Amino acid sequence: MKPTGEALPTPFRKILIAIAALAVMASCASQTIDPNNAWAPGVDHRGTAEDGLEVGHRLMVAQEYELALEAFTRAALDHGMTGEVLSSLGTANLGLGRLGQAEILLQRAIEKEPEWPEAMNNLGVVLMEQGKYAEAEQVLRRAYALDNGQSDPIRENLRMALANLEKPANNTGQNQEYELVQRGSGNILIRLTP
Repeated sequence: MKPTGEALPTPFRKILIAIAALAVMASCASQTIDPNNAWAPGVDHRGTAEDGLEVGHRLMVAQEYELALEAFTRAALDHGMTGEVLSSLGTANLGLGRLGQAEILLQRAIEKEPEWPEAMNNLGVVLMEQGKYAEAEQVLRRAYALDNGQSDPIRENLRMALANLEKPANNTGQNQEYELVQRGSGNILIRLTP
């Protein structure tokens, strides 16, 4: 007889592991969906996917800029390179600190939709972050006029651009907060540090 502390022979261990794995799989297959369950539901392959723009906007609010960029890129496949998709891609790049890419994408968005104040606001933020205060002031002034002064974030960003234009030396080294705006509901706060 073998001592009790000794391990099972290899063939018996493999059989026990296989039985345990089959038992786990069988218990998972027999479960029904409980609506009160706190765990995430399984994947419904017959369901429709959420719109990539909506997913991206939610991720932007959650400050998940890289994931938002991926969602906006997938949305471009469904919607094409519309002004909203370009603006969303540019805003995600701004969140990631890719100012050159953000500026190009936001300028393209404004070319497609020249009467869209939200995209102009976000371009103004990119320009301010690059220290182009005069250009930012002009873009933000246009955004403010198109918005009829209704948006507090656009007004505040214009105020900061004017303050930077008047006394740029006084604002170096300070943390500044710019507010990005998007179509629909919700604003995105970007805190920029030197």
